[in-house]
Amino acid sequence: MGAGDPQEIAARIRRSVLDGQFAPGQRLIEAELCELYEASRSTVRQALRELASDGLVEVQRNKGARVRTVTTAEAVEITEVRMMIEGLMAAKAAERVTPEQADRLLEIKRSMREKVAAHDPLAYSNLNASLHALVQEIAGQRTARDILLRLQGQLVRHQFRLALQPGRSEVSLGQHERIVDAIVARDPVAAEAAMRAHLSDVITQISHAQTPDLGASALVGS
Repeated sequence: MGAGDPQEIAARIRRSVLDGQFAPGQRLIEAELCELYEASRSTVRQALRELASDGLVEVQRNKGARVRTVTTAEAVEITEVRMMIEGLMAAKAAERVTPEQADRLLEIKRSMREKVAAHDPLAYSNLNASLHALVQEIAGQRTARDILLRLQGQLVRHQFRLALQPGRSEVSLGQHERIVDAIVARDPVAAEAAMRAHLSDVITQISHAQTPDLGASALVGS
């Protein structure tokens, strides 16, 4: 079995968590991870320590590691930070967007509208994530993206699927359309305001959600 690179293994475990392969509270057994990722035990341990520092995993003495469950209060706090950072990135995206990138944003916007009309919230949720990722790419703020990656690791996707709540996609669509329109219009003030308004509404929805058995997350589907 190869030793592997701890950062690579950490990235693969992180993706498995975000994709829902590992559930909140699930134990991460070292031997199973070694076999799954073809890595040495020391590599897996180092990867788990890295994920623990990011808040995605918790390691307890004599109990091993498990996927951390985020409480509603924590989800609100994290989304408040997201609101500030993603607002900045939306403004930067509006300043830096190219015609080709604008076309990509408008294509996602059209696809999101189609999925709402087709009553397909899961596909809409995935497009939602793609839109936020594209805005971050256009913004070109590497430091901000690194911070968001850590925050997203804590807001585990499958713990709380906001977009799957009845009527949420329709509300979210209008918010995302305003974000896209402002960026395409190269209006950084409007883009930042639209992003902050969107995530402020996400915070309200998380605060009012009654899902104590699932935890809380607004990574996608917001």
